[in-house]
Amino acid sequence: MNVFLWVLQSTLAVVFGLAGALKAFQSKDTLRGTMPWVADFSRTQVRLIGVVELGAALGLILPAALGIAPVLTPLAATGLVLTMIGAVITHARRGEPSAIAVNAVLFALTAVVAWGRFGPYAF
Repeated sequence: MNVFLWVLQSTLAVVFGLAGALKAFQSKDTLRGTMPWVADFSRTQVRLIGVVELGAALGLILPAALGIAPVLTPLAATGLVLTMIGAVITHARRGEPSAIAVNAVLFALTAVVAWGRFGPYAF
């Protein structure tokens, strides 16, 4: 199970790292084509969401891999769980069922990491 959690953490780190980088470093107008929800948020809010996702992506891997404050890994996963709850709410308000499904899957996967790393497979 430990190997499974590491693979899951790594995959989620890549997904959230890429998504976070897009939101943090691309203009809102550029993002609007692939992420229409950005129209409902300010440029600062979109960048903040990106920075949160980037930080969490790093938090999924680095603390545990380096052995420095490994409790930050499940905390990062928990932060992503909360972020995905917000994303699901946003997409539900906008009537975007396919985006809800993607965020629900990411919610479930990050919840598995949080459960595993806080619980029976902690570092």
